Amino acid sequence: MATIKEQIELIRAEIDKTQKNKATNAHIGKLKAKIAQLKLKEERAHAHASASGGGKGFEVRKTGDATVALVGFPSVGKSTLITKITDAESETGGYAFTTLTCIPGVMEHRGARIQILDLPGLIKGAAEGKGRGKEILNVIRSADMVLYIVDPFQEGHFDVLHRELHNSGLRLNEAKPPIFITRTDRGGIDVRSTVEQTHLTDEEMGDIIRTFGYTSAIVTLRHDATPEQIVDTLASNRVYEKGVIAVNKIDIATEQELVKIEKSLPQHWPIMRISAFKDIGLDELKDFIYENLGFMRIYLKPQGQEADLDEPLIVKDDSTVENICNKLHRDFVRKFRFARVKGPSAKFDWQRVGLDHLLKDGDLLTIVVKR
Repeated sequence: MATIKEQIELIRAEIDKTQKNKATNAHIGKLKAKIAQLKLKEERAHAHASASGGGKGFEVRKTGDATVALVGFPSVGKSTLITKITDAESETGGYAFTTLTCIPGVMEHRGARIQILDLPGLIKGAAEGKGRGKEILNVIRSADMVLYIVDPFQEGHFDVLHRELHNSGLRLNEAKPPIFITRTDRGGIDVRSTVEQTHLTDEEMGDIIRTFGYTSAIVTLRHDATPEQIVDTLASNRVYEKGVIAVNKIDIATEQELVKIEKSLPQHWPIMRISAFKDIGLDELKDFIYENLGFMRIYLKPQGQEADLDEPLIVKDDSTVENICNKLHRDFVRKFRFARVKGPSAKFDWQRVGLDHLLKDGDLLTIVVKR
């Protein structure tokens, strides 16, 4: 009997040889649903083995205000880069697989402490476990942003890397689609949509959902859903992260070579040029990382005192009052009474808000806790 890995490879081969068009959308969606089911089965088996003492992965304690994972093929320059922009000491050498463990470093920039992770180079087949791929990908999935380091002389590398991350359930620079699938006891697959569906008919959508083991469900769509987005929603383990690209080794590449590699990369992604070896563009890279992480400044005002306008708290731009409480002290959420906000997120000065209040850049915040 074929192993789960072999079954997945067979299904992927069928997807690759299937011509992509509207007529094959549903068929490809059903194949991807089968892969998602097999992967979930594999993850459960791996979790059981780990609980039984089998295997040891990379253990990375997240620290700082955000975490960035460096992703690239072996010997693309990640280790050199992390030693230049952080406090990490990563062994470097002129041969493949120099980095054998995850090496974290901290980059302090514009008031933020950003953890940068130098990981072993990913290779083709990483999502299926080659080259400790699953362990590396699990660390990447837990980061806030992926920074691809691209070699200008290896045009196909990015596509291989991106496919591995995609196959592992990472969705870079994609918003989580507003698709909701709720299993029910009876009634079949009931599709309810607020927008026109151009990729799948209700029947095709039902076929994909049934492939995942559902016999009855209410499907609510507020988006023109693709087959893959239906599968992603059913799998419920997809991770939506920011992705950016740095083209390295520009000191030895011609302008023609740089233009060619950049044209092969996703045009809507943030891209910049650097040379880690020659220290070219590294200050700009720090700004590039900071700005794409999406930070904002929150000014704290203790009760009865003046606000600290000199040293704001640097936090992600989707932070709530609860996120700030957790960042300040672990007891703040447990002892929380209310907070007051003045600034862009407040309807009026010193509005009283709860833990779920979404903050905005430049807000002044007072947190009131139980004595």
